Amino acid sequence: MPEGMRWVGLDVHASESTMAVFDDGTGELACRRVPGRPHELLPWLRGISQPSRAVYEAGPTGYGLVRRAAAEGIDVRVCAPGRSDRATTRVKTDRRDAVRLARLLAAGELRLVVVPSVEHEQLRDVVRCREDIRADLMRARHRLSKFLLRREIYYPGPGKPWTIAHRHWLAQLQPVDRASQLTLADYLHAHDVLIARRDRIEAELETLATSSPWMTTIARLRCLRGISTLSALGLCAEIGDFERFAHPDELAAYLGLVPSEHTSGERRRQGSITKAGSSHARRLLVEAAYHYRHRPSVGETLQRRQRGQNPAVIDAAWRTQRGLNARWQHLRSIRGKPNGVVAIAEVLGYPAPAYQSDRPRREQALSVPPRATKPTHQPRQHHHDNPCPLTEQRPYQNSGCRWPSSSS
Repeated sequence: MPEGMRWVGLDVHASESTMAVFDDGTGELACRRVPGRPHELLPWLRGISQPSRAVYEAGPTGYGLVRRAAAEGIDVRVCAPGRSDRATTRVKTDRRDAVRLARLLAAGELRLVVVPSVEHEQLRDVVRCREDIRADLMRARHRLSKFLLRREIYYPGPGKPWTIAHRHWLAQLQPVDRASQLTLADYLHAHDVLIARRDRIEAELETLATSSPWMTTIARLRCLRGISTLSALGLCAEIGDFERFAHPDELAAYLGLVPSEHTSGERRRQGSITKAGSSHARRLLVEAAYHYRHRPSVGETLQRRQRGQNPAVIDAAWRTQRGLNARWQHLRSIRGKPNGVVAIAEVLGYPAPAYQSDRPRREQALSVPPRATKPTHQPRQHHHDNPCPLTEQRPYQNSGCRWPSSSS
C-alpha cells in the first residue's frame, strides 16, 4: 500500500452526493456533501491530493461518473451493491455509507465490478427491456386467468391456455354484468398490447444480434440445444466477457448457481444455491437445461441454427447433448432427484463456452467441469465409479467438456 494514499468513498445520488476521504498516512478523515448531479463530483475529485482512489456502489446513477473520471485520468472504481458489509445498526446516513466505503476500499474488502462499455450497456438495456415485457405479460395473464377463475369460467379446450384457440375463446366470452365486461375487456387489451410489444422487441433483437460485438459467440452458442438467438444474446449481454472467468466455478458463482454454505468447526452444511448475480442469465440457463431431459436428437430448427458453423463446434454440441442427457437420466431416474435440482446440475455440466474455440487446448481451463456437490449436510459423495447405463459414461464426466479449436 503506498504511503499517504487517499481512499475516497462516494455515496452518489441523483441530486446530491456525499464524499469521504480517508488518508492512510495521517489517519485523517474528511467528509463533504456535494450538491448537484453525479458528474459534478469531478472538480472535487481533481482537487484531492495524489495518489488517490475513489469508489461508489453500482446503482441507478449508472456508470457515467466512472467513465468521465477515466477520461480525465482519475482513478474511480465501482463496487457491487450490498457488499459493503453494512453493520446491523438502525442509524443509516449518507455520511456513514461514504465513510464505510472509504475504509473498506482501503482494507481491500470490496468486490469491484467490471464497467461495461457504452455499446454493451445499450444492448443490455434492450435485452432487459424484453425481459421486463415478459414479466409484465406473465402478470397480465395471471390477472386474467384468476379473474375468470373467480367467475367460475373455465377453458374447455382444445389445447392449452394462451394458444390461438384459447385467445379466440376469450374473445367470445360475454359476461352478463357490465362491470365484468369492462374488466375482461381491459385485461384482454393489456394482454394484446404486451404481446405486440414483445413481438416487436424480439424482432429488433434478432436484427441487433447479427451486428453485435458477440456475433461469433452467439452463432456458436446457438449450436447448443435449448439456446436460441434471444437466449444467446441475453447470456452475452448479462455475462459480458466470458474470458474473465478462469474456471467454470467462477462463472457459476457469478450467476449464483453454487450452493450456499454454513461451515463451523468440523461441521459443514451446504444449502440451496445462492441465487446471486443476474437472475435473467440464470433463468435462461435453467430453461435451456430442461431441453436435455429428452432423447438426444437434432431437429430441423437446430439443424438450421447449426448450418454453416464450424464442424468441430457442431460435433461438440452433439457430444454435449449425449453427456447432459446421460446426467439427467442418472440424476432423475436412478437417484430420484427433483427436476429443479437436476436442471441446476445440468447447467453446471455445460461445456466450455463457445468463445473458447479460438484458444489453444492447453489454455481451455473452462473445459474442465466443476466438482459436483450435494447441497446437504452430509459429506460429499462421489459417484464416478458407477457408469451411466445409457451411454456407459461416468455420470459426472461431461462427454462434451473439450471444446475443439477452430483450426481442428
